Amino acid sequence: MLSRHQKITGYVLVLPALIYMLFFVGYPIIDNIRLSLLDVNVMNVSHGEQPYVGLQNYKDLFEEGVLVKSIVNTLIYTVACIVLQFIIGLAFALLFSKSFRFAQRLRGFIMISWLLPATITAMMYKFMFSGDGVVNELIQQLHLGSHVDWLVTPVPAMITLIIANTWIGIPFNMILLTTGLTTIPKDIYESASIDGANAGQKFVRLTLPLLKPAIYSLLVLGFIYTFKVFELVLIATHGGPVNATQMMSTYAYKLSFEMFKFSQGAAAANVMFVILFLVGVLYLWMVRKEEVSSS
Repeated sequence: MLSRHQKITGYVLVLPALIYMLFFVGYPIIDNIRLSLLDVNVMNVSHGEQPYVGLQNYKDLFEEGVLVKSIVNTLIYTVACIVLQFIIGLAFALLFSKSFRFAQRLRGFIMISWLLPATITAMMYKFMFSGDGVVNELIQQLHLGSHVDWLVTPVPAMITLIIANTWIGIPFNMILLTTGLTTIPKDIYESASIDGANAGQKFVRLTLPLLKPAIYSLLVLGFIYTFKVFELVLIATHGGPVNATQMMSTYAYKLSFEMFKFSQGAAAANVMFVILFLVGVLYLWMVRKEEVSSS
């Protein structure tokens, strides 16, 4: 049982973080909700009347259709990236859990994609997948097909973004899964070998179940990081062609800072916040359920 002095000390230590969260997180969220309920544009942003319109901005966005398309694009992009990142990251984690020559150097080399700023990665992939870029040159030199307009054709443009973000996210998946693998006792595998289990059975019946907490955290964090993608899309495709790669974050940016529809931009950002908030709640529920079942 904590004493009154210990409780007060704990509250005092937590207070700076609480003030920071309220000022830099809580206030912007509340103000963004307020902004989405008004009609604020370039004509009245600094002066003049800002009429209250309620949920009209949300209604207009869903009726126009671009927001719905951006939600679908973001979900497709996010799911594809998470699946590829997880599979490749798990393969690398299993590889580097073994001791072999040059393992540390190779692991460090793979980390480069995660350390580079997103803007540099976006520019690099934009040049690589341009009409006369290295990808088309390789395709023609290896006789793998004809010239592809990667960044100006809807499906290839989305594929380009998925490839680029997968390349960025592989090290993050590898690190978390490698950490999870190190927590699994080696004795379990030795006992399974004595019982006659092969490598596939060990992986399915031991490795994956014991990695479940790490996998939960990885999928949720990966979803959040990928869902709010911005720099990569803005630089590489700018949401084009014809909104084929328009994501929720880039659409909110476009509404606010290109079309100067600040209230609609705030509404689009709030829709994205609600989706991510629900994902976070789902994660907490899954973790809570796992803790109850294991206790």
